[in-house]
Amino acid sequence: MTDQYLSGLVLTGRRVVVVGGGGVAQRRLPRLLESGAVIDLISPSITPTIEGLLANPSLTWIERGYTNGDLENAWYVVVATDDAVVNDEVSREAEERRIFCVRSDDRSRATAWTPASGQHDNVTIGVLGGGDHRRSAAVRDAILEGLRTGELGARDASGRRPGVYLVGGGPGDPDLITVRGRRLLAEAEVVVADRLAPQQLLDELSPDVELFDAAKLPRGRAAQQEEINRILVERGLEGKVVVRLKGGDPYVFGRGFEEALACAEAGVPWTVVPGITSSISVPAAAGIPVTHRGVTHEFTVVSGHIPPSHPDSLVNWDALAQLSGTLVLLMAVENLPAITERLIAAGRPATTPAAAVADGTLPSQHLVTSDLANIATTMHEAGVGAPAIIVIGNVVEVGNSARPKGSA
Repeated sequence: MTDQYLSGLVLTGRRVVVVGGGGVAQRRLPRLLESGAVIDLISPSITPTIEGLLANPSLTWIERGYTNGDLENAWYVVVATDDAVVNDEVSREAEERRIFCVRSDDRSRATAWTPASGQHDNVTIGVLGGGDHRRSAAVRDAILEGLRTGELGARDASGRRPGVYLVGGGPGDPDLITVRGRRLLAEAEVVVADRLAPQQLLDELSPDVELFDAAKLPRGRAAQQEEINRILVERGLEGKVVVRLKGGDPYVFGRGFEEALACAEAGVPWTVVPGITSSISVPAAAGIPVTHRGVTHEFTVVSGHIPPSHPDSLVNWDALAQLSGTLVLLMAVENLPAITERLIAAGRPATTPAAAVADGTLPSQHLVTSDLANIATTMHEAGVGAPAIIVIGNVVEVGNSARPKGSA
């Protein structure tokens, strides 16, 4: 077999002819359109999907069969009909005009092969597997996955975008961080990580990355936030790629926007990269949906870090008690006895189903269920402490009904 010479074609503004309007053409057209090519599609009929692509002004449908001369002024040809005679005629004209031609029916008679391709940022991947389409696609997918997760995240100085990135790390399992979040970690020069951020991801950092453990910064809790802001601004002004890695989502009780404001005031570029919030994902991982058809039409997420009687509390607990939907409490383990007492006193039935999930999505995940009146005691007796998500509402019973007999 002759070895192929892999090259990237610059087709912007150049005429490309596609002969055939079936499934093969349907697969090829999107990438050709992305390339900026001016495409003439020659076929008596086309698929509904291709018909939808005709809204793109770069694609013109010539509603007839191929005739000799159709390739004049073309730079590239794709033959995608199921008629071998037509395919041969197109190939012959392409050869005479010295136009590279791809054939879907017989690659041995083509002058160009279409690689299994994909794109990540400004990197385009093309793989030729010697005629084995599945192998080509598998290799391409593995490379793209490595780029997206950061495993192949070689730093690109030309595409480097300094600034501060407020990255949500998700509920705990390192596989649940977003693709963009993981890629930014691979590109980071400075990482400031929370205690609840996925700690396993820190082992994957390049040895030269400057790592700050936000859980151990000095001078107390209030000063700690000031120190975090100082580090983000200082390193950002130095032109570094700074990742602020937080648990869950940066904007859900995470003080993420305080850090964004600090960057904005100092003139440091900043970007938020949302994460999967634990308020929804942790109950789901434990088998509890926060909503369910016919059971609840709303759910409310509340911070319980301040008890209901505290003068700084901004939560209307009495109003929450009147709701029939799901109530999800974050940072509420310490104040849970006072919270449940207030909800019951304000009208929420003491028998309302309740659950607590500790270490959600991690191997140590622990679920306990009870009712509103007894959930705090049940957690204490089971040794369930912070961090834990508390869910109050009838969706807990929905989860219990789907859980195998004898499971925790």
